[in-house]
Amino acid sequence: MFSASSGGRACSAPSRRRRGAARLAAVTLATGAVAAGAIATAVPAAAEEAPQHRGGAVATLGGLQTYDQAVIRDNGASQQVPAGLFEMSVDGGGTLQTYCIDIQNPTQKDAKYQETPWSGTSLSGNKNAGKIRWILQHSYPQVNDLAALAGKAGARALTEQEAAAGTQVAIWRYSDGADVDAVDPQAEKLADYLFKSARGSVEPRASLTLDPPAVSGRAGERLGPVTVRTDADAVSVTPPADSVASGVKVVGKDGKPVTSAVNGSRLFFDIPKGAPDGSAALAVQASTTVPVGRAFASETRSQTQILAGSSESTVSATASATWAKKGAIPALSAEKNCAKSGVDITASNKGDQAFTFRLMGLKHTIEAGTSRTVTIPLQEDQPYDFTIKGPNGFEKRFKGVLDCRTEGSTIGNKTEPVADPSPASAGGTGTGDGDLAETGGSSATPMIAGIAVLMVVLGAAAMFLLRKKKEPTGTESPTQD
Repeated sequence: MFSASSGGRACSAPSRRRRGAARLAAVTLATGAVAAGAIATAVPAAAEEAPQHRGGAVATLGGLQTYDQAVIRDNGASQQVPAGLFEMSVDGGGTLQTYCIDIQNPTQKDAKYQETPWSGTSLSGNKNAGKIRWILQHSYPQVNDLAALAGKAGARALTEQEAAAGTQVAIWRYSDGADVDAVDPQAEKLADYLFKSARGSVEPRASLTLDPPAVSGRAGERLGPVTVRTDADAVSVTPPADSVASGVKVVGKDGKPVTSAVNGSRLFFDIPKGAPDGSAALAVQASTTVPVGRAFASETRSQTQILAGSSESTVSATASATWAKKGAIPALSAEKNCAKSGVDITASNKGDQAFTFRLMGLKHTIEAGTSRTVTIPLQEDQPYDFTIKGPNGFEKRFKGVLDCRTEGSTIGNKTEPVADPSPASAGGTGTGDGDLAETGGSSATPMIAGIAVLMVVLGAAAMFLLRKKKEPTGTESPTQD
C-alpha cells in the first residue's frame, strides 16, 4: 500500500508492509546513535572533509510544482500519488526542473542535491537508462508545444499538469519497473506513447568537472595537469586563497597564470622552489545550462532526480594539490561506484617512498610513482565516514551514503539497517611499514566492545518482552478465527 507524502513533496511514502521494519529500524538506529556518540568522544578530531562532488550544479529541492495524479499497484494494493515536475534552486543562481527516478523513496524537504554521474545512482546497470533520457528529450518541458505532443501521443489535448504526469509515469516504468498508470486518460496516452517509443540514448556529459580532482608532486614543479571538462563557453579560474603569500600560481601549459579556461584546458599548480610542504586548491566556475538527463543525488536519502530542464545556472568544481620535499606524496579522491556496490578511492603517489594505508581492515600500498584505485565495498543505504592519513599531516575525510538501488528493488531484503557511522581513521605512512591503525580501531576498542555487549542484552530483552506480549495467560485460551 502506498501513500502520497503531505504537501506533494514526495512521489510516494514507504509502503505499509515496510512500516513494521521501519519501527524496528528506528529503534536500531536510536541505539546505534548512542553507541556512535560514545565512540566519537574517544577518537581524535576528524580531518577536513574532502568533497566527493566531482563538479557541476548543486541545488536545493523546492518541491513538486507541476503535476497530476497517478496510480501505483503493488501486490494487489493500489494508491493514488502525485506525479510530475519538481523544481530546484541552484546555489549561485539558476533553476532546474526534474523528474524523480525512485518511486517508493520519499523526497526530503529542502534537501541538497549534487549533479552526479549515472554510475553513482540507481541508473548504474539499468539497461533502460538511455530510454529515460530519450523520454526527457522528447516530452514536456523540452517539448512545450503541447498540441503537437498530444497529436503524437494520440491524445485529445494535454495540459501542462497532464503532460508532466504522463512523462513521469513513463519514466517510472523504466527507472523502477513500476506498475503505474496516469489517472487522467490523456496523460495515460502520453505515458504509453513515450514508453513504447523510447530509444536508447547516451549519458550526457557533466556540466563542469576537473580531471583529476587531486594531484601531487614536489615543490619547484608544476603539478598537474588538471583538465577542464565543460559544455560552458568559458569558466573562471580562482587561484588558492593564500596564493599571494604562498607564491602558488595556477598556470596553463605555457606556464603563464590563467584566470579563465575553456573545455579541454589543462591547468597546473606552479609551486615555488623551496616552498614548505603543504597543499592548495583551485576553483572553477561558469554559468551554463545543465544537460538534460543529468542525475541529481542527495546524501540525505532523498529521492534521486533526473534533469528535465535548466535555466542558465551556476556550476563549479574544485581540484587540490599536495607537495613535499621527500617521502610519500599522496593525492586522493573518491567516487561512488554502484556497479561494484562501493566507493572507489583513487590514490596516486608522486613521492620517492611507498604510501600505505589501511581501510576497512585491508592494507593498501601505493608504490612511488604509481596510481591505483581500490573499491571499498559497502551495503546498500550504508553511511560511511572514514579518514585516510598520510605523511606531513596529510588527511582526507570521505563521508556519504551508498544509495545505488531503487527502494522497489530492495523490498524483502533482510539486510539489517546500518546506524550512522562515527568518524574512522585510516593511518598512512610513507615507508610501507605495517604498523598502521585499522579503520575504526583505536583506544576506543574496549568501549566499543562494552557497547556491543549492551546492545546484545537490550536486543534480547526486547525479544523477551515481545514474546511475553504474544503468549496467552494461564486463564485464557488462544483465540480462534
